[in-house]
Amino acid sequence: MAHEHCCHCSKHEHDEKKHHHAHGHGDACACAACNETEEIFTKTEEEFKRQNENFKKEIKFLALCFAIFIVAETAEFANLAFLPELARLIIFAVLYLLVAPPVLKEAWHAMRHGDFFNEFTLMGLASLAAMGIGEISESVGVMLFYRIGEALQDRAASKSGKSIKHLLAEKPLTAQKIVGQNVIEVSPKEIVAGDHVLVKPGEAIPVDGVIINGESNLDTSSLTGESLPRFVANGDSVNGGTISLDGRLIIEATGPFEDNLISRVIESVQNAVAKKSPTERFITRFAKIYTPCVFFLAVVVAIFPPLFLGGNQAIWLEWFKKALVLLVISCPCALVISIPLGFFGGIGCASKNGILVKGAYVFDKLAKVDTAVFDKTGTLTEGKFAVTNLLCQDGVTKDDLLQTAYLTESASNHPVSRAIVAEIENSARPVAEDGIVTQIPGKGLIYKSPTQEIISGNATLLAEYNIKTPEIKEVGTLVFVAKNGKLLGTIIVKDMLRSDSLPAIEKIRLLGIKRIYLLTGDRDAVAAGVAEELKLDGYKADLLPHEKVAALAEISGSRETNVIYVGDGVNDGPVLVTSETGIAMGGFGSRVAVEASDVVILDDSPMKVATLIKIARKTRRIVYENIGISFGVKILVLVLGLTGLLELAGIPELWVAVFADVGVCLLAILNATRAMKL
Repeated sequence: MAHEHCCHCSKHEHDEKKHHHAHGHGDACACAACNETEEIFTKTEEEFKRQNENFKKEIKFLALCFAIFIVAETAEFANLAFLPELARLIIFAVLYLLVAPPVLKEAWHAMRHGDFFNEFTLMGLASLAAMGIGEISESVGVMLFYRIGEALQDRAASKSGKSIKHLLAEKPLTAQKIVGQNVIEVSPKEIVAGDHVLVKPGEAIPVDGVIINGESNLDTSSLTGESLPRFVANGDSVNGGTISLDGRLIIEATGPFEDNLISRVIESVQNAVAKKSPTERFITRFAKIYTPCVFFLAVVVAIFPPLFLGGNQAIWLEWFKKALVLLVISCPCALVISIPLGFFGGIGCASKNGILVKGAYVFDKLAKVDTAVFDKTGTLTEGKFAVTNLLCQDGVTKDDLLQTAYLTESASNHPVSRAIVAEIENSARPVAEDGIVTQIPGKGLIYKSPTQEIISGNATLLAEYNIKTPEIKEVGTLVFVAKNGKLLGTIIVKDMLRSDSLPAIEKIRLLGIKRIYLLTGDRDAVAAGVAEELKLDGYKADLLPHEKVAALAEISGSRETNVIYVGDGVNDGPVLVTSETGIAMGGFGSRVAVEASDVVILDDSPMKVATLIKIARKTRRIVYENIGISFGVKILVLVLGLTGLLELAGIPELWVAVFADVGVCLLAILNATRAMKL
């Protein structure tokens, strides 16, 4: 059965990656193209195991170094006799040689390429300056804290990646190739032009081809965004990745897997990934500003006071040491541990809420979002049909209308038919006579028995039997029901909005998202109805995958960094990649969508988009709080030290230095742990 949409609605147009893909609204994905993206984007299980082993080794190594560092630092601070000064110096020197080389190597590599102002050069120079004034423990501390912070942050992103990998592993992939009288299971990549492939009801079509036997309704929403199934029969062309809902098909492949429509979509995703510039880490952007300021100030302190004081060699040496002290104090120990730890907490908090974030960079982007763009089918809607209204003719009750329609619709597996049958599932069902149900492709169903003839379908089918149908403007699939030549009424069926779509949109607006749009491959009238019901700012309909990219560019203009895109289908892959932040619905989403996105929402709830934005903003706020705490204390200590006020007040500089370093670091770490809770 293939009901047609025949509502009338006026058009209303408006203008950094991922459906109801091959899962049949609940089954596991079986699309060949989706598996292909695994090779493009994801790591193998062996790589995850190797990465996990490397992390364990790194943490054990850093934990041991940290324990030794604490013992030596405590002995130095308390001047404990059991660890002489020479022994402490040797321990600190060995620790520095163990933990510093990777950072120093990065600094050297950056300078060779003309990048002199980054976190690596800052830490490298500051650690050498600390040695110059005899504070080797400071040199070890900054390197050790940086390594620990980076390890934790990388671990959080890796765990999200592994969760995504396991999510995709639940979507198996095969093709049933017909060889003589046998059917063998093969990889879709082994299919070539001319091969015959068997597709059973509920399975995905693995390759593009032509139907040579059978008929079915296809779920094409993964490719086109069209929520209403498409009827196909002998001689019709079909695309890989679409789902045969209710029919058994034999398809002759028209080419190898590489020539599939979905393969071309994946290629566009690959091209978009290649063109997209890498996201700069927060701490790297911060260091580009902070490092030259520190270097400039150190040079000023080392040169200008001796010049004005008409300094001799002793004065020059004194102010040179002060410049080195400035470098040591300015070295952001608290930041190199608390910034990664803050992002680590944010990623963990998102994971606890069913949101997988692929990297800390996502939070930095999301905190600045002011425009959200959504896909329709499977994102804002359930992707499942339901009866939304019953329009009865005079003298006909709703029960009469439904029970009459049941005699025809119960014979079909079409999604619209299933929705009508489900509507009366808890009611008394009519007892069918010995009748015959005939399906009229693209039009509807006819039930004939010795005493009655029932027709349910679109206006075209009823017109063939000289039954007039009213003009109805309500959005949805219209199923007209007639009995013995008389119209009984109209059943309106449509793809239902998710129960939390409207609350999610309202919540997102309360978070300051000023503009919310809809992009869909579905028809204009359907898109207009959804946009109106959710009170969106605009929509674009009838879009192919590459057209979604252009539509997003039109909406964002020159403000790409402030736009997020939320989708779930193969047709969303290119736009999820090209958007600044792509969010995929991962529960029933396609592999293309899940792997091309920056974020995966596990339960497909639009409300989680608002949750994610809240987590991102809180994480970013905590990071900036730590920057403020660190700089505030360091600037205060720097001013007190350079002006000699500490000496006048009789406060030991060592105590102040310990607080400015270790104390502030602990405060920042404690503050960063707040990111773990929403």
